[in-house]
Amino acid sequence: MAVVCRQAALSDVGPLFEMIEEYARRGIMLPRSRKVLEQQINDFVVAEVDGVVVGCGSLCLLGQDLVEVRSLGISEGYQGMGIGSKIIDELIKQARERNIPKIMALTYEVSFFKKNGFTVVDKEIFPEKVWTDCIVCPKQHACDEIAVLKMLN
Repeated sequence: MAVVCRQAALSDVGPLFEMIEEYARRGIMLPRSRKVLEQQINDFVVAEVDGVVVGCGSLCLLGQDLVEVRSLGISEGYQGMGIGSKIIDELIKQARERNIPKIMALTYEVSFFKKNGFTVVDKEIFPEKVWTDCIVCPKQHACDEIAVLKMLN
């Protein structure tokens, strides 16, 4: 199975919306409207198998020295095949190209991120995050996600 990671295009908005919406229904990802996805399409990468989008992830700039991995998801039936790690590798490459030394995520999948070189940290060290997505999150005052960080040297 050949997996291709590439920059997302406007033609990917439909598959991205469906994938993110499924995760959002399960309460493990914030929803993104089609309009927001169109506006943020340049922040996304997708993974394809035989021309079908089966994974996605994006970077969100939180400060001059920090980006966040967001909307990382893999379609049902394609999980556990290393596709998520390929997406993370591509996002790390993009962060390095932008000379951003830190990449973080809030996640329920700590073991996945540890496997990809991240370490668990106290989420309070990211005040930048609190004023972006957290302010509109239904779990804002009872967040159960774990913060992870990777230094890119």
